[in-house]
Amino acid sequence: MTLYCATTNPGKLREFRLAAGGSHAAIRIEPVPGLNVIPPPAETGRTFRENAVAKAIYYSRFAPGATFADDSGLVVDALGGAPGVDSAHYAGPGATDDDNNQLLLERLRGIEERAARFVSVIALAEDGRLIGAFEGVVEGWILEAPRGSNGFGYDPLFLYPPYGRTLAEVSPEEKLAVSHRGKALRALLEFVARLSSPSPGARNGG
Repeated sequence: MTLYCATTNPGKLREFRLAAGGSHAAIRIEPVPGLNVIPPPAETGRTFRENAVAKAIYYSRFAPGATFADDSGLVVDALGGAPGVDSAHYAGPGATDDDNNQLLLERLRGIEERAARFVSVIALAEDGRLIGAFEGVVEGWILEAPRGSNGFGYDPLFLYPPYGRTLAEVSPEEKLAVSHRGKALRALLEFVARLSSPSPGARNGG
């Protein structure tokens, strides 16, 4: 079956397809048709879940099948939860990943407590109706300088302690195995796989 993905972020799309290419190879992930010309909805939610649900419901009206959207970001304890839902535009509209990373480092200058977590919520909808929402979290630590050239967003600053490396220093497969988005997406794919599998009674003719 095909799931339609409401993202224009190529990094996210790569991760979604990588996750589906393993044990859920029967599930194809494609962008919502014409996504680049669909006016985006206003992201006014105060939580990742609110934004993910609103986007999934909105874009599902333009797609020929079940559609998912994610809202994700970085939560830093010492900054009161910032950047949070503003992670993608932390340094302002049109900000690049480097802009956001530099602002984060500036605001953490001199702060020793740098615990943080990535949070992702993926919502699934069809024909304007919410089907489910799935959350993933990964705990880490913000470094004082970026390391690594893989990944995107805040990955070069986010140290994952069990690996002893940032999420920009590991392979896409290593990142997906532990990342917030990987966890949320696996929960979504397992849910969809269960929905699309015939029940034992149906298989046995009963």
